[in-house]
Amino acid sequence: MPDIDLNSDLGEGAGRDAEILALVTTANVACGAHAGDPAMAMATVREAVRRGVRVGAHPGYFDREHFGRRELELSEEQIFAECAYQIGAFSALAQSAGVKPTHVKPHGGLYNRACRDAATARPIVEAARQFNLPILALPGSAFSSLTADVIAEGFADRRYRPDGSLVSRSEPDAFVHDADEAADQAVRLINDRGVRSLCVHGDNPQALVFVRKLRDALTKRGYRIRPFA
Repeated sequence: MPDIDLNSDLGEGAGRDAEILALVTTANVACGAHAGDPAMAMATVREAVRRGVRVGAHPGYFDREHFGRRELELSEEQIFAECAYQIGAFSALAQSAGVKPTHVKPHGGLYNRACRDAATARPIVEAARQFNLPILALPGSAFSSLTADVIAEGFADRRYRPDGSLVSRSEPDAFVHDADEAADQAVRLINDRGVRSLCVHGDNPQALVFVRKLRDALTKRGYRIRPFA
C-alpha cells in the first residue's frame, strides 16, 4: 500500500487548527510574519505534539495586511534574513515543546515566486540549510535546481496550469471543491509528478469536511496516510 503525507498550513488564526490536526500528518506553522504570533505558534505546536503530528516552519513575507500573498521585491539578503529569523524563532518554540522541526515550507507569495525564481529560492535554501531542514515545494521548481533536499509537494485543493504551477487565487475556479475530484488529482500528482506530500488548506470554511472526505477517498484508492519519509 503506497504512503502519502497530508500537510496543512496552520497557526494562522483560522480557528480550526485542533480539528485539522486530527486529520493531517504534518503541520506547517506560521512564524508570525504573514499571520499568527508566538503564542499561537506555541499552541499549535503543542497540539500537534499531542496528536503525533510533525511540525515545520512556515515563513512568509512580513505583509500581514495581504496575508503574505503578494510577491514582494526583496533582495536575497533581505529574504535570507527574514527566513532565518522566522525559522530560528520557530525552531526555538518547537524545541521548548520537546520536538524538532522536520522541514521548511514557504508561504503564499514567497512560495510561488521562489518556485519559479532561483534568486528568490536561493536565500530560502540557505536559511533552511542553517537548520539542516529540507524544503517542501512543488516538484521541478527552482528549489530543485539548487538543492536535492526538497520534498515534492502537491495541492489537492488547487488547480494547476499546464506548466505545473498553481492557478492564482485571484482567478475563477482556482480551487477544487469536490473531494473525489481532489483525490483523482492527488493520484495523478503522486504518480506523474512524484509528489510525497499533499497540502490541504485549513483557512476555508469547508476545510474540515473536505479533508475528511479526501482522506476517505485516498484510503479507498489504496493509499495509507503517513508522514513523508
